[in-house]
Amino acid sequence: MLRRTLSRVLLERDPGAVLIADWTRRIGEGLLADSPHVREPNFTRIHTADLDRLFAAYDGRFLDGLCGRILGPDRLRFRLSRRMTRAGGKTTRIETPQGAPRFEIAVATTILFDGFGEDAREVTACGLPCANRLEALQRIFEHELVHLAEYLCWSESHCGRSRFQGIARRIFLHRAHTHQLITRPERAARGGIVVGSRVIFAFRGRPLTGRVNRITKRATVLVEDSRAPRWSDGRRYARYYVPLDQLRLVDPASARTPKKGRGKPEGRGKPEVRREHA
Repeated sequence: MLRRTLSRVLLERDPGAVLIADWTRRIGEGLLADSPHVREPNFTRIHTADLDRLFAAYDGRFLDGLCGRILGPDRLRFRLSRRMTRAGGKTTRIETPQGAPRFEIAVATTILFDGFGEDAREVTACGLPCANRLEALQRIFEHELVHLAEYLCWSESHCGRSRFQGIARRIFLHRAHTHQLITRPERAARGGIVVGSRVIFAFRGRPLTGRVNRITKRATVLVEDSRAPRWSDGRRYARYYVPLDQLRLVDPASARTPKKGRGKPEGRGKPEVRREHA
């Protein structure tokens, strides 16, 4: 019965632009007022409890609390991910031996914290411009809430399909199902560092030179080392994981033009260089 009611809400509800703007603004203001971590629009710390607060507020205001009533107390958990560097969020359906699936909503903190600096380009989420991290967080969470609600009603969810996009457009005014957030590769490219760049960095007090092989949360840099495993090109490389702000180009003139393109609170940590152990 609750699932049928939720499906009707998802397929028929259309609050209108004025109400949606008012509700989302109130939810954002409520998080700033209640959270001991998210204290300003461009917050620098966040906790999984803040995602719990957002869920209660959005579910109650937009979906009549139906998601929470269907799930009960133990079938939904929240996670903050530092390892997600391209997607803003992810909703996962987890099958269980008991038969009733559990769900997890993850939000990428790395992407949130990488945006909204003084020289950052405009960020959009779900096709809507975001003036600060709080607005981006809300748009990402709205998107994941639609995924969750679809899973509860139809056991599947696909943001590229018309049903999802219709729900997101009517209930949250979303104009797209993708985000234009600032990723680590884009941030690196602004400094001229891309895959293939030759770079210098310090490891345990000595300078090393290598080539960027991959960019995620950190840059993976390959440094020639006779004691390391042999790679497909016949050379031996040690692999280092280096924070982007600790890299310098060997030849700055060769820099390429970037393309546009429940534990402790998460925040800006103090990253260090790590070497992969053989």
